[in-house]
Amino acid sequence: MPPTPTRRSFVKGLGAASALVGLGLWRPLALAAEGRRPHDLSGQHFELFIGQTPVNITGQPRTAQTINASLPGPVLRWREGDTVTLRVRNHLDQPTSIHWHGILLPANMDGVPGLSFAGIAPGDDYLYQFTLRQSGTYWYHSHCGLQEQAGVYGAIVIEPREPQAHHYQRDHVLLFSDWSDQAPEALLATLKKQSDAFNYHKRTVGDFIDDVADNGWGKTVTERWAWAKMRMSPTDLADISAASYTYLLNGQPPAGNFTCLYQPGETIRLRLINASAMTYFDFRIPGLELTVIAADGLPVTPVRVDELRIAVAETYDVLVTVGDLPAYTLFAQSMDRTGYARGTLARATGLQASVPALDPRPVLSMDDMGHGGMGQMDHAAMAGMDHSTMSGMQTHPASETGNPLVDMQTMAPRANLADPGLGLRDNGRRVLTYADLRSPYPDPDGREPSRDIELHLTGHMERFAWSFDGIKFSDAEPLRLKYGERVRITLVNDTMMTHPIHLHGMWSDLEDEHGRFLVRKHTVDIPPGSRRSYRVSADALGRWAYHCHLLYHMETGMFREVRVDE
Repeated sequence: MPPTPTRRSFVKGLGAASALVGLGLWRPLALAAEGRRPHDLSGQHFELFIGQTPVNITGQPRTAQTINASLPGPVLRWREGDTVTLRVRNHLDQPTSIHWHGILLPANMDGVPGLSFAGIAPGDDYLYQFTLRQSGTYWYHSHCGLQEQAGVYGAIVIEPREPQAHHYQRDHVLLFSDWSDQAPEALLATLKKQSDAFNYHKRTVGDFIDDVADNGWGKTVTERWAWAKMRMSPTDLADISAASYTYLLNGQPPAGNFTCLYQPGETIRLRLINASAMTYFDFRIPGLELTVIAADGLPVTPVRVDELRIAVAETYDVLVTVGDLPAYTLFAQSMDRTGYARGTLARATGLQASVPALDPRPVLSMDDMGHGGMGQMDHAAMAGMDHSTMSGMQTHPASETGNPLVDMQTMAPRANLADPGLGLRDNGRRVLTYADLRSPYPDPDGREPSRDIELHLTGHMERFAWSFDGIKFSDAEPLRLKYGERVRITLVNDTMMTHPIHLHGMWSDLEDEHGRFLVRKHTVDIPPGSRRSYRVSADALGRWAYHCHLLYHMETGMFREVRVDE
């Protein structure tokens, strides 16, 4: 995949042009009028092969790494209580793996090479087998190198053993992802050389003049100087933008117009999955209300919204009752507003609705970084301050002091659970927040944590280096838990980026600011300048991955091993 960078706010592309190979265990993708639909595999026994497939997403022939020769891979449909067996064969010339994201299983079935599993060598295979102890919407992806970016991912739907509480006439999977014609290794090399290389929306002299008119000379100059000292840009919201990415819905670019059919008055369940490598999506269907009924596979008390942000690796289930219009647009714009994925809900194939314009580009403020006052400061400034005179300020681990991998620290973080997020505040739409999410069940464990663990999300934007507590994975000791204990993990974001943090093998029970249980998740989003806590029951023996799910952040150091011992 030779690098061919192009500049575009969004990409009009062609559908994937892969030749699908039948194994007798799955059927080829059915052709829809507006594009190819992901195919389903159901049952208890599966055979998957990871290989290379020609694709044409943007008009330029490329090669993707795929599962069963399709991008995304097949939708795996399982049933709660069943034991599933999956033979995964490696047809690549490099090691590979499959991680079953959010699925509770033995450590040697989790699919993370180097922990409780050696990986799948070229030409070899691995037999995954585990019993399903949950239901809902999940996904799967490679945990080897950057293969997830290259196309190795797919959706999982687990039907519940008991009858469902919600009634609907149709059920659709909407899997969002990001694709680049550049090789993932080339993208990472570019970020290491220049971390803002894909940010084509830096502030200009015209922006400065507008800010002076709105905020006055003094405030504007002070804020610009603060950003300059940190050598950062308030428009640097995403490491990779539509300057390189094409945003996909079920493998289709915007021009592919992936289409779901309906009849007027029907209620439809949409299973939203963010399987991207680096992109946050803000999803809505103009003209329709969304009723959120599940988060990360588990039911929540229904909440009605117009829009929701889906962090990388999160899933949400929503119900939509369609009206009398012939078509509605499925619209998912990137958080940095450089592009979007889109599809259509339609009465018949070939119909389309208007596509909304992208929202205005958000700009980070110092309040976003630390919410006023001292807020978030660069590391050099903090090193010269007398912290003993500053009561109420956030403390930091000693490993951050004088650390070339840490370029800033937040001094007044808050949970901000009721904040919809940058670019979504006061936009005239009802936007889902973490504060809206409520489990319909009480805390599944019920015990108070026996100890607290605080970790800081750290990084250096200019060096594109990411870590926990300023210690990259290669230099970090495992985080050790005792089997059966209940702990509270508090994450403090000392960076200007938002990070989706995923703990393998165990649930993360999100708390509010007062320590009260809200909802059980497998991925917890931590915005800049925030401090969020969740409880973990160490009920799974073995060695587990714990990391930021922004692929290039994980790859460059924001990763820890969690070891659960007896």
